[in-house]
Amino acid sequence: MRIPISWLSEYCDPGLSAEELTERLSMTGTEVERIADAGAPSSDGFVVGHVEAVDDHPDADRLRVCSVVVGEAESRTIVCGAPNVAAGQTVAVALPGAVMPDGTKLGEAKLRGVKSSGMILSERELELGDDHGGIAVLETDTGPGTPLQDVVPVSDTVLEVEVTPNRPDCFGIYGVAREVHAITGAELAPAPWEADAEATGEGKASDYATVDVEVPDLCPRFTARVFTDVEIGPSPLWLKQRLAAAGQRPINNVVDITNYVMLLTAQPLHAFDLDEIRGGGLVVRRAVEGETMTTLDDVERSFDSEAVLVCDKEGPSGIAGIMGGQISEVSEGTTRVLLEVATWDGPNILTTSGKLGLRSEASTRFEKQLHPDLAMRAQRIASRLMVELCGARLVPGTIDVDAGAYPPRGVELRTERVSSLLGMDIPAEQARTYLERLAFGPQGGDGSVERLAVEVPADRYFDVTREVDLIEEVGRVHGIDENLEATLPSRPAGADEVGAGALLRHQRLLRRAEDVLRDAGLEEAITWTFVAPDASARLGVDDEQPITVHNPLSEDQSVMRTSLLGGLIDAAVLNLSRGAVRVSLFESARVYLPERPPTDGGVLDGHFAGHRPPPAREPHRLAAIVCETLAHPSWRGEAAAADFYLGKGLVELLCGSLRAPLEWRAAERPFLHPGRAAELLVGGRLAGWLGELHPRLREAADLPPAVAFELDAGPLVAASAEGAEIYEDLTSYPAVWEDIAVVVDSSVSAAEVREAIREGGGELLRSARIFDVYEGEQVSAGQRSLALRLEFRATDRTLTDEEVADRRGRIVSALDRVGGSLRG
Repeated sequence: MRIPISWLSEYCDPGLSAEELTERLSMTGTEVERIADAGAPSSDGFVVGHVEAVDDHPDADRLRVCSVVVGEAESRTIVCGAPNVAAGQTVAVALPGAVMPDGTKLGEAKLRGVKSSGMILSERELELGDDHGGIAVLETDTGPGTPLQDVVPVSDTVLEVEVTPNRPDCFGIYGVAREVHAITGAELAPAPWEADAEATGEGKASDYATVDVEVPDLCPRFTARVFTDVEIGPSPLWLKQRLAAAGQRPINNVVDITNYVMLLTAQPLHAFDLDEIRGGGLVVRRAVEGETMTTLDDVERSFDSEAVLVCDKEGPSGIAGIMGGQISEVSEGTTRVLLEVATWDGPNILTTSGKLGLRSEASTRFEKQLHPDLAMRAQRIASRLMVELCGARLVPGTIDVDAGAYPPRGVELRTERVSSLLGMDIPAEQARTYLERLAFGPQGGDGSVERLAVEVPADRYFDVTREVDLIEEVGRVHGIDENLEATLPSRPAGADEVGAGALLRHQRLLRRAEDVLRDAGLEEAITWTFVAPDASARLGVDDEQPITVHNPLSEDQSVMRTSLLGGLIDAAVLNLSRGAVRVSLFESARVYLPERPPTDGGVLDGHFAGHRPPPAREPHRLAAIVCETLAHPSWRGEAAAADFYLGKGLVELLCGSLRAPLEWRAAERPFLHPGRAAELLVGGRLAGWLGELHPRLREAADLPPAVAFELDAGPLVAASAEGAEIYEDLTSYPAVWEDIAVVVDSSVSAAEVREAIREGGGELLRSARIFDVYEGEQVSAGQRSLALRLEFRATDRTLTDEEVADRRGRIVSALDRVGGSLRG
């Protein structure tokens, strides 16, 4: 929302600089993103001029030589090429030295031999519109030489405000002015909707049109007024300037009035050409499935049955709360106008806008949910402007279909509770003052000021519903940043101070795991939680049913992710497309599965404390992807390729850092390369997968060779031996090393061989490390030879040859169970 300071100051002028006002607003809940300029950098050199005489240029047919009075007894010669310049006009003049809105500094110039000492300005040169065909003629009695800034703010400062979803009142200039009044105490001008226009038209509004609301739950209020004898034309410069500074393009006086009132009150309006409303009546209804309409942006749109349409007797005339239709658009030939100001159901507007991919200034406000009482405020302001600027006659009466959906709301405020919750004393009368500035109606609730019965205004009806909401209002206006003392939380007497504020075990171990991946050379990524519905199908996983988002931001973000891999692939592709040479990413985040979490799992498994189990599971996972290589190549040769064994090393490093027992099991995944994939078991519990990405997936994503893994953090932390510290005495007894070669079928995994050897070796076998794999002529077809180095050691003695030989025999027996034998 763009807030021109000149417009804001008309209703509340705190006497602060733009920077000071920005700081005050931001610290009280109304965030100002930036301070911008509208129009010229400075108003210096811009004055009101009076055209005294106009003569033809002696050497140019299209130029005129004008004598312009720009001050008391001061006249300047200005050469002008505008066809509409004439003697007697009051015009906007830029004198030599003035800096134009585009940054050009104006100087004196000779035009075809005639010296020109200034410029008579057009609307486009003032950045008030696109009209460059003629000069801007001012409708003012101000004398020549008056600063133009006093008539039309040629230089303005604009606050760009980020409006939070709970504060739709700040989508209006007057709502922000009320906020400034509350936090500074500066005087607030009377509300602009207090006065109404005089109705001078013939008959009554219901004689001209009818309104039938078939869906009162989706349209709590629909008001309409009728205007006759409307003269369509350009808006006055002051109105164009305010719209332009606020980011709106001036169109014509009727449309500009609707935009102006919307920006002032936060309540959108829509003007219909009454003569184009077929059948003379409007019907508010749900759309028929597949029904179409061409909107004002010249696009034909199709609707489902959830959309609400404003229709005439023959078909759709506008999308409720979003955009009008071409069929009833106000045009140059319009003489009668039906002005609609309605209230719509916010969630329905948000859903329809998202489905259509169509957002407008109106939908942005309606989706936050406006109160029905705002409708007549806007009608009164717009009616006065229609009469004043369009020469229109207001027909008596207002068509008002009100469902009465929102009764008045009162909330009790205990001043004792204010001090208790905020931690600072705010007197009852001061709290009352703050609430009155915000348009709340505080009164004594039980005959004392210690309890206030507060009436919530329509502007804050959906935001303030509880006592704590009122306390928040009092606290932020009082100034939490300035008046709340910094104190430490109190602790019960005798409470153990050790570990106060320390991380929980699972938090500490999760951070250690993230640090291990970061130290290994991977960059942390944060990807979207919301993904496209086909995200699982892209990975070849068609049996997953993700959780659907009720109000998605877009179709591409309409379901919750079930895996971190898709987001990491997208991030890798994006980085590679931007010229990154080496991409290695990891993410530590939750996924969302349509199943109940285990009742005995921790928070990393998605189990949260509460009276009822959550409807879905949110396990925390660690995932990574490495493309091509993890490190840059050096003078000693190429770095290790991103293959299965690189990924295996990363996972072993991760689990080793947490002292969590890790097992491997061959597995297949549709998105992983066949034969180069495995399941991960941590502490005997299935915890994830690892493998090289399938060539088909890499080709579709335009990725180089890559390896990835995804690991549930719950089993990893649960199996970690961290916290149960163990140690053993150092021993000076020597180890006995033996190398053996085991021949097994190729279908037998190395993990099975090592497990059999450990079982046979017993407590004297300290390690069994594979250092070679052989397949060739010296072993039978379908078999392979695994070479292992065995370490035998005892802590209390030197082993004898007989003890080692005994263990070796037991290893041979254990290998029989996996079909293995020692190679001679």
